[in-house]
Amino acid sequence: MNRVILLGRLTAKPELRYTGSNVPFTRFSIAVNRAFSNQEGQREADFINIVAWRKQAETICNYFDKGNQIAIEGRLQTGSYDDKDGNKRYTTDVVLDQFHFVESKAQREASHTNDVSPYDYQDAPVNDVNVENDPFADFGDSVSIDDNFLD
Repeated sequence: MNRVILLGRLTAKPELRYTGSNVPFTRFSIAVNRAFSNQEGQREADFINIVAWRKQAETICNYFDKGNQIAIEGRLQTGSYDDKDGNKRYTTDVVLDQFHFVESKAQREASHTNDVSPYDYQDAPVNDVNVENDPFADFGDSVSIDDNFLD
């Protein structure tokens, strides 16, 4: 079984790119807090590389920015390549199967304007969100986007 579930914050704004056959994709990383503090009492984070394809990549690039919180479900994939100096490099990525919005639109926008480090955030409850103007305000239910459904 190869299954990964992560909750973290984007370390940079995802950028939409295209393969040679015009398939959209994005590569980005998320900061995932560790469950424990270091000897100085500070929480450390792991930085995990994510790859998303097609409609999911487009949606993530359109709605997420640096510092926004995202839940990821996917699978680990390893690979290797030779760099420009001929050295063998190894990669480990999470290939996204599903993602979930875990913040309201207002929270996502606020985290972008504050420009705070992704691992400085604490999970905050939603306060006074105007549901009429925010389609993601009622985010108690997960939003899953299946590539086959959207094609």
